[in-house]
Amino acid sequence: MDFEVTILGANSAAPAHDRNQTAQFLTYHNQAYLIDCGEGAQMQLRKYKIKFSKINKIFISHLHGDHYLGLVGLLSTFHLLGRTTKLELYGPPGLIEIITTQLQHSNTHLNYYIDFKPTDPSTGLTKVTEDKYLEVYSFPLNHRVPCTGFLFKEKPKLRSLIKEKLPTGISIAEINRLRNGEDIYHTDGTIKYLNKDYTKPAKAPRVYSYCSDTAYDPSIVTYIKGSDLLYHEATFMQEMVDRAHETLHSTTLEAAQIAQAAEVKRLIIGHYSIRYKDLNPLINECRTIFENSDLALEGHTYAL
Repeated sequence: MDFEVTILGANSAAPAHDRNQTAQFLTYHNQAYLIDCGEGAQMQLRKYKIKFSKINKIFISHLHGDHYLGLVGLLSTFHLLGRTTKLELYGPPGLIEIITTQLQHSNTHLNYYIDFKPTDPSTGLTKVTEDKYLEVYSFPLNHRVPCTGFLFKEKPKLRSLIKEKLPTGISIAEINRLRNGEDIYHTDGTIKYLNKDYTKPAKAPRVYSYCSDTAYDPSIVTYIKGSDLLYHEATFMQEMVDRAHETLHSTTLEAAQIAQAAEVKRLIIGHYSIRYKDLNPLINECRTIFENSDLALEGHTYAL
């Protein structure tokens, strides 16, 4: 199954250098999710020819404008396009007040229902939603306002069959039990089919971890350990470490240190300060600690 993240915006507080504010589009098994919604997110969705009508779940990390100011516009566009499907929205408690106020003062009554579920950055790893194939968790980040990261994790798959070894006459029910990890017994209690003889372990569930705005904080390592792909903000290069600490953001080296400590397979960095037009120095500095790192580039899709 495809498990992919497309970057819509990778800048920090303001758009600059043909880069936009934070937003990402995640797809898994024909399901579509939006992670943060900075100003211009819906323009980016159109630019990259993404069918955003498929978005049924939106996750907002915190209430700094570069992470949510595009949301009301997107919700309004859904309304104008005649959406009737329920939309699930996850974010800080104050988010629904912001949305309700704007809709109220524009006398807008949406055609569809927003099912708002507040996140809680005061707790650890917390499951916020799931479907047949994917679980989504929130976890606390260290920023100037309440902020959460999000972790998207595949549900465990069934064991794989060794088809050439399957005996003639085995039933579908028995095959399903083998895939679930069971041994099959005769009615007299003797073994009929040993699971290990006819199946092999499924691939480990894939995990995407999203760390939006956060100071360097090793405590998050336990939440994102072993992720296949980690997005971690790197607003500044290391020479600006004092500014990073003052604003509760991270540097390139700090993002790399988190990736290394968490033993993730791949890191992408983003949330660039507008002081950087050329991003190559950022990724080069990051790779001095964590080699398998890439820039979050708008319009690029990263597969797990």
